[in-house]
Amino acid sequence: MIVTTGITKAYGNLKVLKGIDIRIMDKEVVSIVGASGAGKTTLLQIIGTLDRPDNGTIFYNDSDISRLKGRALAGFRNNNIGFVFQFHQLLPEFTALENVCIPAYISGKSKIEAEKRATELLGFLSLSDRLDHKPSELSGGEQQRVAVARALVNNPSVILADEPSGNLDTENKNELHKLFFKLRDTFGQTIIIVTHDRQLASMSDRILQIKDGLIVDEP
Repeated sequence: MIVTTGITKAYGNLKVLKGIDIRIMDKEVVSIVGASGAGKTTLLQIIGTLDRPDNGTIFYNDSDISRLKGRALAGFRNNNIGFVFQFHQLLPEFTALENVCIPAYISGKSKIEAEKRATELLGFLSLSDRLDHKPSELSGGEQQRVAVARALVNNPSVILADEPSGNLDTENKNELHKLFFKLRDTFGQTIIIVTHDRQLASMSDRILQIKDGLIVDEP
């Protein structure tokens, strides 16, 4: 379970988050929606420990991760949180298999262990015939599935996705939307998605709407 209390964030005089209190249950698929500039991505980055709040606390179960720093924070992030971004963020010089293995190497897994897990995940995502392909040799939908496999390689409890289907065509977008729920049902992850896509949001277990830096009544 993820609980945030009193999360605020400002950049100079611009107050982006003004006191965010949310509670997200295990294995829940939650969409965060709102207008551009409302603070959706900022909140996701804070939940994912990529950014720090000015005030407030973030608990993952009974652990107050807002107190973690340095290597302890990086280790928690790498082992417990997987990220999926709109533009994939794959390293162009590496193959699909190598891209998926990177978080596993960072966490200290051996090459054999990392490649075994990465190969299994890419097979689960119907990419067994793309292991040795570099990102430039993959379609947009295939690149995004590689990014999903990379997010899963350390078996995190939470997947955070920032506009994951924003750069995909309609067919690949629909497939990705279905995939998130398949992942939850298969691997038991909690999934938090920032999205402008109302179709994806409507499929979620719950929708959180941000307006003017605050959570407002769900649409």
